[in-house]
Amino acid sequence: DLAMRAILNPNDEILIPEPCYVSYAACATLVGAKAIAVPTKSENEFKVTPEDLEKHITPKTKALLIGYPNNPTGTILEYDELLAIANFAQKHNLIVISDEIYGDLTYGERKHICFSALPDMKEHSIILNGFSKAYAMTGWRLGYALAPKPVIDAMNKIHQYTMICAPITAQIAGLEAIRNGQKHMKKMVAEYDRRRRLIYEGFTSMGLKCFEPKGAFYIFPDISNTGLSSEEFAEQLLLRQHVAVVPGTAFGECGKGFIRASYATSVDNISGALARIKNFLDNL
Repeated sequence: DLAMRAILNPNDEILIPEPCYVSYAACATLVGAKAIAVPTKSENEFKVTPEDLEKHITPKTKALLIGYPNNPTGTILEYDELLAIANFAQKHNLIVISDEIYGDLTYGERKHICFSALPDMKEHSIILNGFSKAYAMTGWRLGYALAPKPVIDAMNKIHQYTMICAPITAQIAGLEAIRNGQKHMKKMVAEYDRRRRLIYEGFTSMGLKCFEPKGAFYIFPDISNTGLSSEEFAEQLLLRQHVAVVPGTAFGECGKGFIRASYATSVDNISGALARIKNFLDNL
């Protein structure tokens, strides 16, 4: 919200690849700008490409917002893929807002790449991050932004009339997380990895097609073969089996036919939910 209010004027356009976090487009609307959805496809693991973006660029386009690792899909972008996005942004003189809140939650040998670390992007990027996901501080609302000084100055002006400050308790906890929390965070990521493989194998074995998520703690299975819409599937699953998932359409039109499930819960809960979902499918 602060970043968009600092850089966007009414009638400016910002490109937002979908599926995406639900607040992105709303923040642009509140500024009076126009959020331009850029659909991505399951067969490409919902990765946005310069070719996708080129189809939606106009003279009014001022910024691009990306979020990888992605909520809701668990998609990540590799270095070459991010570099292609950076080249696109430079070509069109765009500011890139990169939401990297799940940056520490990548699996296997993959390492997150900060967008502003790409060649010549430091002065053209706004990096958003925080403590909620990697340090299990969800709800304590401690975040930070990295950007060129004029942008940060503008964001600070807005911030002092809206938020006042982040909670002192969260600030102290954040310092402790940085100083002494790394080993615990790595242990948690390894546990997420175990749960990720469990839920992925569970969905695929019951016939719900999905690509293997490589970041964050979400999975985005395709439920279109059930004959139900995303909303119908989520509602009926909740009522019949007491398992809560989010309809894919909550994250953009291209989430139609998908649901989002989170594996940020215990192995027992995941196993129990998978058994209930299979029972739900068997009785459709």
